[in-house]
Amino acid sequence: MTRSTIYAVATGGFRAAIAVLRVSGPESSEILTKMVGNLPPPRVASLRRINGADGLPADRGLVLWLPGPRSYTGEDAAELHIHGGRAVLLAVSQALEAAGARQAEPGEFTRRAFLNGRMDLLEAEGVADLVAAETDAQRRQALRQLEGAQSRELAGWAERLRRLLAWQEALIDFPDEDLPVTVEASLLNDLAVLRIELDGAVRDAGRGAKLRDGLVFAVTGAPNVGKSSLVNALARREIAIVSDTPGTTRDALEVMLELGGVPVTLVDTAGLRETSDPVEAEGVRRARARAASADLIIRVFDARDGGAADGVSAEPCVLLVANKIDLASSVAEACCVSAATSEGLDRLEKELADRAKALALPGGPVLTRARHITALREAALALAAAQDLPVPELRGEELRLAMRALGRITGAIGVEDVLDTVFSAFCIGK
Repeated sequence: MTRSTIYAVATGGFRAAIAVLRVSGPESSEILTKMVGNLPPPRVASLRRINGADGLPADRGLVLWLPGPRSYTGEDAAELHIHGGRAVLLAVSQALEAAGARQAEPGEFTRRAFLNGRMDLLEAEGVADLVAAETDAQRRQALRQLEGAQSRELAGWAERLRRLLAWQEALIDFPDEDLPVTVEASLLNDLAVLRIELDGAVRDAGRGAKLRDGLVFAVTGAPNVGKSSLVNALARREIAIVSDTPGTTRDALEVMLELGGVPVTLVDTAGLRETSDPVEAEGVRRARARAASADLIIRVFDARDGGAADGVSAEPCVLLVANKIDLASSVAEACCVSAATSEGLDRLEKELADRAKALALPGGPVLTRARHITALREAALALAAAQDLPVPELRGEELRLAMRALGRITGAIGVEDVLDTVFSAFCIGK
């Protein structure tokens, strides 16, 4: 793959003042020379005339020559900063192809950076997450991953595993050398400590995944308690139809919000009640199913009822909200609001933001994808098995399995089968 020279538009596909074309591969210098006359000084933006495929001027823009290995991909590379009109982009792209470059596949630039040792697989995924980040918390998490915070933590675990494996191999290879009994005791103690750390990381990894993918908050309650009005108030726009007629909301309606820097999908569900209407009954069934899979249930009830609904106030995944507080007194153990007058709405938003941060914001570097969590869980299980095995040879094999599982996360070991999946999610210019 890396024998070819690739190009792609690194900026958006819409018309703009400036567009950036990236080029990378072994023929980058020849292609750039053919299009701009000669190579500009390395890493210095130079204003040049850029020729089209017919040799006539296609545009005039800034050109950067980025010789490897000090480039994003580790290869010889270049950037063309041209005018962002469609005709200019087409002419320069055609010139690049005529000169020998081909259009890059999604994620191919970052894939080459990984293959050339410019970043590990975790850092490469951080690039994709940073491009896709929609909230400030997502941006911070992706940037930490891109800058190697998770990789450094994994490297520390891998180094400790290598040391344990070395001790274990010594016990296997030199059984007659009268090694101190403290060697095996120390090995088992350090093994137990490392296993506890990995188990904790597995538990905390779900937070990183939730922040990356977003949380789901389901708004539930009986008909006519103001669920749809509350969703509209939180969204600051009309998402759901509001009516005094019970059963107006039949299907789940969703709206994306940012709460405490965390992306949250707020789901307005059908009113929960027994009904003979088959369509409304299906809506109630879907509402219950959506609530069962939600990260938080916002249980809304009419403040005029004077109390909590169905005795769910003690559940940590449920937030009780007493609506229509403008028509009644406050209700204990509930967040009191009025969707009609916005009374208490700021307090509710703060409570929701606090809940979102508690559910999704980790305390330190965490793993963010299902494949990370699976591999980390495999490593922890291998360490648990090693603890329970009295035979040194079998214990050593479990330690090797744990090493391989950690290596799959960063791409150090056995990643061929996951590369296509990882990089296919990238945009073309990355």
